[in-house]
Amino acid sequence: MRKILVLTMRGLVTVLPLALTVYVIFWMVRSVESVLRSLLLGSHIIAPEHYWPGLGLATAFVLLLIIGALVNAYAGKLVMNFWDEMLGRIPVIKTIYSSFRDVVSMLPSGTGEKRDLQRVVLARFGEVRAIGFVTREDVPRALLEAGGEGWVAVYFPLSYAFGGYTVYLPHQALQPLDIPVEEAMRLAITAGLSAGAGRNKPS
Repeated sequence: MRKILVLTMRGLVTVLPLALTVYVIFWMVRSVESVLRSLLLGSHIIAPEHYWPGLGLATAFVLLLIIGALVNAYAGKLVMNFWDEMLGRIPVIKTIYSSFRDVVSMLPSGTGEKRDLQRVVLARFGEVRAIGFVTREDVPRALLEAGGEGWVAVYFPLSYAFGGYTVYLPHQALQPLDIPVEEAMRLAITAGLSAGAGRNKPS
């Protein structure tokens, strides 16, 4: 009986991550398709009899491609800067918008530009070590006036949670880690259980 239970749990552990991944992808695809289908049919751009499954996703891809090309142009960058500045003046909205913008800016852009998570470091807190991500090599003026010369901003993600905390530390308290940001983030948010972390098996 115990062996059957062990094998069942092993099967669950194997299948559940894949099932959840497929479900999330399916939900995202279905949501995008549903929203774009409603917009296309509601605006009478496409007649119902001419709509075919997947047209919403194709439309979303084309729209993202066009927006990316416009933003990449010089005029597009000016418009985006104006948009950011305008939203930054509206109470409440500026807090929500800037928070989402900063989180999204951590995603890879595919252009090779340095993202907000610039490099991976190992921070020392006495005998404790923690994986962190340098987000800024400089500090605000207020911290400089408080003796923050040589400090950097380090972000520490929380395990199995969306969030984390930022600590300002001196350079000498940080040890660079030669691993990709994606691998380090996976290692940090999975509490060290990530398969990509290269765990050592007991001999």
